[in-house]
Amino acid sequence: ENRKQRPWIITMGHRPMYCSNTDWDDCTFYESRVRTGFPFQPGLEELFYKYGVDLEIWAHEHSYERLWPVYKYKVYNGSMEAPYTNPKAPVHIITGSAGCSEGHNPFYPNPRAWSAFRAEDYGYTRFKLHNATHLYLEQVSDDKGGEVIDSIWLIKDQ
Repeated sequence: ENRKQRPWIITMGHRPMYCSNTDWDDCTFYESRVRTGFPFQPGLEELFYKYGVDLEIWAHEHSYERLWPVYKYKVYNGSMEAPYTNPKAPVHIITGSAGCSEGHNPFYPNPRAWSAFRAEDYGYTRFKLHNATHLYLEQVSDDKGGEVIDSIWLIKDQ
């Protein structure tokens, strides 16, 4: 009933659960504390999956990375042809690329199976909820004069 009034569940957090950067932050470790928790303090992945979070927006890494729908390191695409249509797990976006004096965070050369797109450009992410079933998200590169370098439609029938 509540989901009919609020069809999209979107979370935002600072430190991501997953990332493929080379800087040895928590998200680079298999048992990320944000994902799995601390003793006597649960992580967020199980909770977000259980309650059907659609989109998780993260920052901290000075880069942009879009993940396939993922839960416990397994990709749950809607289908091979339309991975973001009715995905079976949350979609993660890491958008910490607005810039800082520390520079970019580079990536490991070979992306992990759950990593769909990566960019080290300075830029920003914007999204629009079109209705109860369609969300559009894009990454804009400041380094490329405002060019949209990545975009997805997140679509759900329920």
